[in-house]
Amino acid sequence: MKQLNVLIVGAGIGGLTHALCLSRAGHRVTVLEANPDAEFVGAGIQISPNATKVLQHIGLGPGLALTASLPASSAFRHWRSGALIYQTQLGSEMNERFGAPYYHLLRSDLMRLLIDAAEQDPRIDLRFGVKVLDFKLDGDAVLLQSAEQTFTGQVLVGADGIHSSIRERLFGDQPPRFTGQVAWRLLVPAAGLKAGSISPAVTVWWGPGQHFVHYNVGQGDWVNCVCVLEKKQWTQESWTQPGNRCEVAQDFKGWHPIISELIAASDASQIYQWALFDRPELPSWGTGPVTLLGDACHATLPFMAQGAAMAIEDALVLSRCLSEGTQIKTSLKRYETLRKPRTAYVQRASKRNGRVFHARAPFTWLRNRVTPWAGQQTMDRLYGYDALAAV
Repeated sequence: MKQLNVLIVGAGIGGLTHALCLSRAGHRVTVLEANPDAEFVGAGIQISPNATKVLQHIGLGPGLALTASLPASSAFRHWRSGALIYQTQLGSEMNERFGAPYYHLLRSDLMRLLIDAAEQDPRIDLRFGVKVLDFKLDGDAVLLQSAEQTFTGQVLVGADGIHSSIRERLFGDQPPRFTGQVAWRLLVPAAGLKAGSISPAVTVWWGPGQHFVHYNVGQGDWVNCVCVLEKKQWTQESWTQPGNRCEVAQDFKGWHPIISELIAASDASQIYQWALFDRPELPSWGTGPVTLLGDACHATLPFMAQGAAMAIEDALVLSRCLSEGTQIKTSLKRYETLRKPRTAYVQRASKRNGRVFHARAPFTWLRNRVTPWAGQQTMDRLYGYDALAAV
C-alpha cells in the first residue's frame, strides 16, 4: 500500500509501538494523547519474548538491554510455608527456546524508550495534551476533532486504553464488570531489604483467595509487587488510587515473613490499589477505516502478564496488514481476523489463572501437580508466537 497518514489516539505502550512500526514501514503518523505529560504510572512491567521481538524490530533492543533486568527463573510458592510448588527457568533459556529475552523493567523506562524514539522520528508527530472530542468520515478521509483543531488521516486507530473514547464512539458505552478481585501495587526500594532475602526470580505466592507477585526492576534497585485478593464489591475503576501500607499488611497478615518484609519496606508514596474489571468481548473492533488496539478492544486481567504484550503484538500485525494490503478496510478486517483468536485466548486463560492462583483445598493438591505440565504448554503457546511472521 502507498504511504498512509495514520491517526493514533493514545500514547501508551501500544499506541507508540504502533507508530514506530508504521514509520518503519514508511507511513506518516500523528499520535494524540489527552494527558499533558507522558503517562508513567504502573511501576513494573514484564516483557516476554513474544513482545521483546517486536520492540527489538523497531530498534529498542539496545535500550532494553541497558535498562531492564533478566530474571533467572519464575517460582511459585506456598503462601505461608514458602515451599516451592513449581519453578521455570527464564534467563538464557528464553533466548534459546523463543529467540528473545524475557525482561523486567519499570514501565517509566519502557515509556521513555518509546517516547524518545517517537520524538526523534521525522515521520511521527507526537502531541500531548490533545483531547479528542469526536471523529467522522468524509469520503476516504477520517476527520478527528479536538478542542483546538481538526486532524485528517486515512486511518484512525484507537489505542486509548480500557476507557477508550474511540470504542465508545464506535459501539456506545460498555459498563465494566467487576471481577470480584482487587489488586495492590507496591514499589519497594531494594536498599531497605535484608541482603539476599529476596530472590532475583519472579516469585508468585499462591494462597486461598489471594496471591502475591514480586520481581526486580530498575536494574535491581527496586522490587515491584502486585498482590491480588478477592472482594465482594467495588465501585471505582482506576489503577492510580492511592493505598495504605497498613491495609496491605492487614490483607496479607499471616503470610510468609518475606511478604511482611516487602510490605513493611515499601515506599509509602508508591502504594496503589485498583479493582479488576473486564468487559464483554466485542463482536468487531472497528468499522471502515477505524479500528482499535490493545486494552481498547481486549482488556486483559493481569494473571499472565500479557496485557502490554498483546498491545505490542497488535501494533506490529496492524502495521503489516496496512502495509501489505491494497484496501484499508480489507486490511483492518484482516488484522482483526488474525488477532482476535489470540487475544481472546489470552483473556480466557488470564481469567482462568485467577481461579488457579486462588484455589482452596482440596483443589490445591491437583493444581500443584498439574501446573508443571500445563505451565510448559502455556509458555510454548504464548512465547512461541512471532508477530513478525503472523501476517
